[in-house]
Amino acid sequence: MAYSDLSDFLSHAEKNGQLLKISDTVNPEPDLGAAARAVANLTDRGPALLFTNINGYEHGSVAINLIGSWPNHALMLGMDKDTPVKEQFFEFARRWDDFPVAVERREDAPWREHTMDGGINLFDLFPFFRLNRYDVGCYIDKGAVVSRDPDDPDNFDKQNVGIYRIQVKDVDRLGIQPLPTHDIGLHLRAAEERGENLPVAITIGNEPVITTVGGMPLTYEQSEYEMAGAIQGSPYQIATAPLTGFDVPWGSQAVLEGEIIAGVREIEGPFGEFTGHYSGGRRQPVIQIRKVSYRTNPIFEHLYLGMPWTEMDYTLALNTSVPLYQQLKKDFPDVVAVNAMYTQGLLAIISVKQRYGGFAKAVGLRAMTTPHGLGYCTVVIVVDDTVDPFNLAQVMWALSVKFHPHYDIVTVPNASVLPLDPSSDPPGIIHKVVLDATTPIAPETRGHYSQQVDQPMGTKEWEEKLKGLLK
Repeated sequence: MAYSDLSDFLSHAEKNGQLLKISDTVNPEPDLGAAARAVANLTDRGPALLFTNINGYEHGSVAINLIGSWPNHALMLGMDKDTPVKEQFFEFARRWDDFPVAVERREDAPWREHTMDGGINLFDLFPFFRLNRYDVGCYIDKGAVVSRDPDDPDNFDKQNVGIYRIQVKDVDRLGIQPLPTHDIGLHLRAAEERGENLPVAITIGNEPVITTVGGMPLTYEQSEYEMAGAIQGSPYQIATAPLTGFDVPWGSQAVLEGEIIAGVREIEGPFGEFTGHYSGGRRQPVIQIRKVSYRTNPIFEHLYLGMPWTEMDYTLALNTSVPLYQQLKKDFPDVVAVNAMYTQGLLAIISVKQRYGGFAKAVGLRAMTTPHGLGYCTVVIVVDDTVDPFNLAQVMWALSVKFHPHYDIVTVPNASVLPLDPSSDPPGIIHKVVLDATTPIAPETRGHYSQQVDQPMGTKEWEEKLKGLLK
């Protein structure tokens, strides 16, 4: 199903028992970050949290943990909240095949209610707060950032919608971390080579499909809006931002427009990142906000991230796994499934139908050269098609009895990885490894694997029967 906006999704989550509204007065710090960490610690079936009484804000509302559990992720896809992860993966992959779905343009966007053109003070609009104790300041970490290719600005497919961490530096100035491998990094380089600022639109408080797609490693000319239409099963609704003219989500809570200032870099960070470590301070570009459009009493949506698992991991789990699966399957139809849910795909598990000895190792190496794998996929584990890559007990079994340390390790020295990886040295460079945990086949014949225990007859039928009885 398609959600028109953030409130629509929250309402659906509430109907399914997956939204917890908290009306008691809470302090922005440390309460909001602590609550988000707490719900992730307690369960993998946790609800979204909506805080409606923030100390110091007359109308402040904060939504956290929207997709911070597998039930909420299933609701994002319009599926039953009890849908198993593996079924969500294959449904996500099936919808990917419907790409592209043309957008629906509308001009009655609800965020057009109010505007700020001068005297902008973002602190009057949103209840900003630090997530983790040693964050250098407040961040916007779930805004969908829109930018265009300066060399081809009218090309809809090259317009990027991405999720980037954004540090609030002043009332109308922000810092952003656009990695060179990201589309916005390419746009910024092109603009700076021309000596120009890069216009951007930052959309805050969106329904979860566009934020999920905004974090997907799509190719440069794949439209996030057309992919969002495929994932939700209907045309995605967009509107025109008044200052930049960019296409932005119709249902956003607020739209911030401005430009990344060419040639300007300031220290950004430290920030508690998805790796479970603070990222340190680095010189990063700066955004000057020129115009703000917003609803009455907008909801500020935030994303907690830190030591896994958090909402960050649920949000990026399948939107990382499915693109890797689709890209690998083009070259190797024998790929059965990909689980790249761990630390945004720094570790990936791939199940394949073996063709011949050494085939699994080739698939693992190919994963490292996909658009996402270039900056991630530090450890790739390859297992047989009979092993469910989403069942860690089965994966550990394959590593225990089929992986031979002498024969089954392939190391790639000095490969690229995102600089945020705390194990990279220097930042951005690391050795990568493929662990082949598949059953050896000719010409690579070794070990004693001829008598693997299979499932009793009728196991699948009993799985379906017990699903119904256990509900």
